Amino acid sequence: MWTGYKILIFSYLTTEIWMEKQYLSQRQVDPRADFTRNQTVLEGTRFKRAISKGQYCRSFGCCEDRDDGCAAHFFEADALCYCDKFCERENSDCCPDYKSFCREEKEWPPHTKSWYPEGCFRDGRHYEQGSVIKENCNSCTCSGQQWKCSQHVCLVQPELIELVNKGDYGWTAQNYSQFWAMTLEEGFRYRLGTLPPSPMLLRMNEVTASLPATTDLPEFFISSYKWPGWTHSPLDQRNCAASWAFSTASVAADRIAIQSNGRYTANLSPQNLISCCAKDCHGCNSGSIDRAWWYLRKRGLVSHACYPLFKDQNATKDDCAMASRSDARGKRHATKPCPNSFEKSNRIYQCSPPYRVSSNETEIMREIMQNGPVQAIMQVHEDFFHYKTGIYRHVTSTNEESEKYRKLRTHAIKLTGWGILRGAQGRKEKFWVAANSWGKSWGENGYFRILRGVNESDIEKLIIAAWGQLTSSDEP
Repeated sequence: MWTGYKILIFSYLTTEIWMEKQYLSQRQVDPRADFTRNQTVLEGTRFKRAISKGQYCRSFGCCEDRDDGCAAHFFEADALCYCDKFCERENSDCCPDYKSFCREEKEWPPHTKSWYPEGCFRDGRHYEQGSVIKENCNSCTCSGQQWKCSQHVCLVQPELIELVNKGDYGWTAQNYSQFWAMTLEEGFRYRLGTLPPSPMLLRMNEVTASLPATTDLPEFFISSYKWPGWTHSPLDQRNCAASWAFSTASVAADRIAIQSNGRYTANLSPQNLISCCAKDCHGCNSGSIDRAWWYLRKRGLVSHACYPLFKDQNATKDDCAMASRSDARGKRHATKPCPNSFEKSNRIYQCSPPYRVSSNETEIMREIMQNGPVQAIMQVHEDFFHYKTGIYRHVTSTNEESEKYRKLRTHAIKLTGWGILRGAQGRKEKFWVAANSWGKSWGENGYFRILRGVNESDIEKLIIAAWGQLTSSDEP
């Protein structure tokens, strides 16, 4: 009987060797013969495959939609290995025993309900069907053992941060946690919030500072050094699209403090503007600086301590907590106490009509040094969100998605000084010092430096200032 077994095994091996030689010789003659050969030996190899390994294929045969013509002889297992490219994807939808059979990877334990569990994998972790995970600003849902992800362009772009930091642009970029998980559109829509200037605003006559033309301007100037305690630090607008209100209130507060010679140093309330400026202001949905200055002139604002920022700053005009009325002398007074239990003074502060400062670099410097910080409107690009330190200049990225949001780019900030330092490529560069409204954790303690004299990001295109409206009794 043992002799019979040896004869049987010898015959089997002889047949296999003959078939392989036929296969190799046929491939040399005609490479297209692979497909034909696969068809002729398919049944035999399926049988050998089943008795060797492959519990799923033993029960159900070949996977649906498998290209049976795409196969290779797997000599180690003496079987035909199906080599469809979709089997090699991270989230494979091939036969559940593809990896264990063709790649000899570990199979799932026999006590599991199936050889390939339902759900999806990510970073070595298994997720159940229907699970949703966040990847920056995109959501991925586990569906049919595959992740289906949204395709938004995110505000935080690691590749852009790397581009800036590897280049010699004069400034460095950072990944800010407050911007993580926001889309680029949400960044433009909620973190800026100033409408493009109206034609009337752009037609305003320019006013020059009263300093003599021969006055020497210093190489460095910071408003807070000249007027300590009279200028105000940046606040955080968060996701309230109201830079129109934050910049206006801050410039007005600085100007009133300087003009009153330090008698009134309170920071003014942007929330008062956001909540109570009803006509064409739009609250946290973007507004115009000309309407903000109109409200300061006609209605006035209380201090930031009296009317602090709401936890939900996205308040509408219906949430206005206080108003003002005019007395016989034309001075306005609040009609209600402050909407908090800490501050007692509800004094109303007003400003004169705004005026436009010349876009000439020297004239802007003269105005700041003589009368205090001014308001500027700039165009924000996607790289500006990542600014950490240095002298900012726009770094053009390969992402063209931001062009879709050109109308949302206008941002209002406060210019507080200037200087000159070494920047890109070791060159000396002139810069403005500006206060943003994204909190002190952003940029240089809430401030940023930007190229001066070249209208970088339209920073010098429109410069606005105003006087405090003080009566004789208010004068120091």
